[in-house]
Amino acid sequence: MIDLHLHTLLSDGVLVPSELVARAKAAGYRAMAITDHVDSSNIEGVLEKTVRFVESIAGGKLTVLPGVELTHIPPKDIDMLTKRARRLGAKIIVCHGETIVEPVAEGTNLRAIEAGVDILAHPGLIGEEETALAKKNSVFLEITTRKGHSLANGHVAAMAKRIGAGLILNTDTHEPSDLATPDYALRVALGAGLTTNDYERMRENAEDLLKKTGL
Repeated sequence: MIDLHLHTLLSDGVLVPSELVARAKAAGYRAMAITDHVDSSNIEGVLEKTVRFVESIAGGKLTVLPGVELTHIPPKDIDMLTKRARRLGAKIIVCHGETIVEPVAEGTNLRAIEAGVDILAHPGLIGEEETALAKKNSVFLEITTRKGHSLANGHVAAMAKRIGAGLILNTDTHEPSDLATPDYALRVALGAGLTTNDYERMRENAEDLLKKTGL
């Protein structure tokens, strides 16, 4: 399992990074990204701690990447914070998309894609324009196993397949029970109207994103 969207108690997760990694390893994960929620108030502190932690465990069988999830950012600031996150050492940049279960600012999906984030998380009822730009800019749209956010998986999957945009599957883990097995991830994909071939392509997309980071 490759999962590039997970949280620790550095934001709203319940586990310290070391326990999250230990549980992911026990669940059979082979790569993961710690992507705690950040905005302009905490991005430096969170990334400093995450990068330092990841460096301290480097060399293990489980690949762990430092990242962030830009969350409820004013759309006009997304490009600036994306660039700042990369300078601070984020290898994976997720942006909290326009999920239908939270009051995310309109325009967030478009500005995140324009900024070139790696993954647009749970993008809700994303439109054709944004999906086409995601394809052009090689931004992956997320199929999520997270309750609530997953309600729009079917729309995201159908839009991405029709336009040809890339999809990726993540858990958006906040607590131990959120970690997923490959079998469960496949069932979530099938429930969104995707096929087993689509699921394998999402796994390949995750591999490609890992390679893009230099791993």
